[in-house]
Amino acid sequence: ARGADDADEAVVAPAPAATTASSASSAPRAFTSGSATPRNAPPSRPQQRDRKGDERRGGKLTVNRALDDGARSRSLAALKRAREKERRGVGGPREPQAKQVRDVQVPDAITVQELANRMAEKGADLVKLLFKMGSPVTMTQTIDQDTAELLVTEFGHNIVRVSDADIDLALDTTEDAVESLKPRPPVVTIMGHVDHGKTSLLDALRGTDVVRGEAGGITQHIGAYQVQLKDKSKITFLDTPGHEAFTAMRARGADITDIVILTVAADDGLMPQTIEAINHTKAAGVPMIVAINKIDKHEANAQKIRERLLEHEVIVEEMGGETQDVEVSALKKTGLDTLIEKIQLQAELLELQANPDRQAEGTVIEAKLDKGRGPVATVLVKRGTLKVGDVFVVGAESGKVRALVDDKGRQMKEAGPSMPVEVLGLSGVPQAGDQLQVVDNEARAREVAEYRQGVLTQKRTTSAPASLESMFSALRSNQAIEYPLVVKADTQGTIEAIVASINKISTDLIRARVL
Repeated sequence: ARGADDADEAVVAPAPAATTASSASSAPRAFTSGSATPRNAPPSRPQQRDRKGDERRGGKLTVNRALDDGARSRSLAALKRAREKERRGVGGPREPQAKQVRDVQVPDAITVQELANRMAEKGADLVKLLFKMGSPVTMTQTIDQDTAELLVTEFGHNIVRVSDADIDLALDTTEDAVESLKPRPPVVTIMGHVDHGKTSLLDALRGTDVVRGEAGGITQHIGAYQVQLKDKSKITFLDTPGHEAFTAMRARGADITDIVILTVAADDGLMPQTIEAINHTKAAGVPMIVAINKIDKHEANAQKIRERLLEHEVIVEEMGGETQDVEVSALKKTGLDTLIEKIQLQAELLELQANPDRQAEGTVIEAKLDKGRGPVATVLVKRGTLKVGDVFVVGAESGKVRALVDDKGRQMKEAGPSMPVEVLGLSGVPQAGDQLQVVDNEARAREVAEYRQGVLTQKRTTSAPASLESMFSALRSNQAIEYPLVVKADTQGTIEAIVASINKISTDLIRARVL
């Protein structure tokens, strides 16, 4: 029992020691070894805070202050959101807006994305619906009109079926009001046989030297120029090639002209292209003026030319007919004033007028791809005024007029009726003879151009390109072999002439096909 009591005392004994430890903790804490301050040194006085330093630091942004401000701003934003949510709750749930039902125009074929745009729906929603219908397509794929009708009906819209032909832009054949018509310069086309002096005659009228820049002195393109006379009146001249390969170009020149000047060399007489030019002029129903050129040569015989013209039913005034004729020399510059007078007289009889205050229409005389300027088309404005910034369609191409350049290389802001200009800003190179029409907006222009490009592509792909195997099979069966060719030239008119020449040399055994 005593041992147990001693054990209890042993357990309770450490209590006074704790008291001693606590009392010791209240005593001054001893410094670590190495400190210069004695163990029992009195506590040092607290240092006074530097008020100036606090004031200086008060204007600075500290980390704690930035965090406090951020928390405060976030809490204010949360409070605003809560108030806004409460306000919406008081007003009751917002009613969903009624869906707008649209009349959707759908052509024979349309892409999923384009259909979605016309319905103002998400393209992904249309793709999902088509997938559920068992037609996994992408947004860029084309669907037919019946499938498009299902989609339009499913989304609650009304379909308006349109044919592809309705998309195309028809030529405006309506006559302008008489009070809106104003006089316009005559368009004169110079035609005749090769090397009979057509370009030299034009150079003499313009006071320039175009013939020197032509390859071999032979015109290879239709050149369009406007000449201002001494009385400030203007005449537009079109210079056509006389070489036989450029038949289509001459025919095009006769179709867009008001007056034809038939140039005949007095020392050479009527030649094949002279007769062809007479036929083109008669077919176009255009009045003709015969210019008997090179009258300064010793062997020139103007009377013989007049007699030869009778064989082709061209009767000049001197022989009792209605066709005017004039003897000229482009080299000596004689008879030019008389020629100008006869052109002006004929223009007065025709009473040439056009409405300049309407959307422009014109004809592409020549087109090419210029390295520095891109696609360029020489356009003769027929009626209306073509301005910089106008949106247009020309053949299977569209564009916006970026610049207008006249035959002297000057920048123009606008081009009126009967004025030839180079048009920049096309999406591609049009064909010579294409009609240019100004439209209201770029969307309409692209729509018409895409439709026309589709028609051209379909025509090209109708006859599949011949393979080597099909060529040998045609040879074995004694059929004509088609030889595919790629033609590259400077302008569309030159390509046209080369293709026509290639087609002429085709035989019964082999036939060239231009890709």
